[in-house]
Amino acid sequence: MDYEINYDTQAIIPISETSCKVLENNEKYIINSSVLSLMEHSCEYFGSSFTGRKEGTKKLLGITHKSPIIVEESRKIIFFPTTSPDNIECVWINLEKIDKYYRVSSKKSEILFKNGNRITINISYGSLSNQILRSTRLKYILEERTEKKGVF
Repeated sequence: MDYEINYDTQAIIPISETSCKVLENNEKYIINSSVLSLMEHSCEYFGSSFTGRKEGTKKLLGITHKSPIIVEESRKIIFFPTTSPDNIECVWINLEKIDKYYRVSSKKSEILFKNGNRITINISYGSLSNQILRSTRLKYILEERTEKKGVF
């Protein structure tokens, strides 16, 4: 694979079962990989596994479904899914890149990223708010634990 999620990655959007679009702060890429494969590869690139990251979230928050994932902890790269990660339509969003989000319809929301990019995704406003809340809790726990250990 020729791409790893990084600090500039905003969202990973499926195109088909075997390709996805990656939005970065100033770039867009088409990757010949499924969204889930890219997530798995990126977790491995940073020294863990996707399954291990899911288990970590479960231990920290008790969340077992649609879990936010710490892709890389030192830069606090935390992504959350819009549906079950096994769903081909699942979009992954970087918590740190969100500026605001809005209701578009009962089943669609728009995310405004900090750099001004916007995307409309198939997730209700309530579900999106919940995913952001879960991801923020995960970030808080991560920060709290790393500060206690003097990492920052």
